Amino acid sequence: MKLPLPRWFAHRGGGSLAPENTLAGIRLAARMGYRAVEFDVMLSADGTPVLIHDETLERTTNGRGRVSETPDAVLFGLDAGGGERLPRYVEAVALCRQLGLLVNVEIKPAAGFEVLTAETVARSSVELWRGAEVQPLLSSFSIAALEIARDLAPGIARGLLYEQVPADWAATAGCLQAFSLHCAAKGVSDAVLAEAQAMDMPVLCYTVNAPAQAATLFGRGVAAVFTDRLDLFSPETSPYKGLHLPG
Repeated sequence: MKLPLPRWFAHRGGGSLAPENTLAGIRLAARMGYRAVEFDVMLSADGTPVLIHDETLERTTNGRGRVSETPDAVLFGLDAGGGERLPRYVEAVALCRQLGLLVNVEIKPAAGFEVLTAETVARSSVELWRGAEVQPLLSSFSIAALEIARDLAPGIARGLLYEQVPADWAATAGCLQAFSLHCAAKGVSDAVLAEAQAMDMPVLCYTVNAPAQAATLFGRGVAAVFTDRLDLFSPETSPYKGLHLPG
């Protein structure tokens, strides 16, 4: 199995050019030539996987309260910006498969829902991408979520996600059989990049919104970046296309 890895990922769907984590954003990214998108998945009160970043609704919708306490009947009637509604995970996957996009799915559990969210997203991903030529990349800040993804969806690549990469990250990556390391662009050190290179592990950095910063990161060996500024970059397939998954 191979995982094509373009250099540019549209962050939260369409970055800053469309309501985040919406189908409109994903469509926009594809129209602009992006071959990869990233979005966040959390569970509703009914256990439905939904695209949203925050544990609360206020910032990105016209709703109020916690996502994990909001039933589907309310959640999917909200406005996520510009008349867009929050997409179900199943809808986003169908669209991305139709558009031929690589997807980085960030498992984004609300506090206390790490296990249930990871189990649901992992099992759903196996079914929703069954038979797809390009499988997704599952990432999370939650080590517990990635352990569950490893066990329930072993054929889907995993990305170990940090803000600041800890000293023992390589051991954790080994235990998780991780495909990639994801981290904040400002905090990635030359030592981490050297370790990752020695492990043949691509490093993906967020959130890169300046061409000069992107050029510097690529020059240092970063494989791909996540950007909100889709309009500033000319997306292209990187030399990393076709990296083999572990196992």
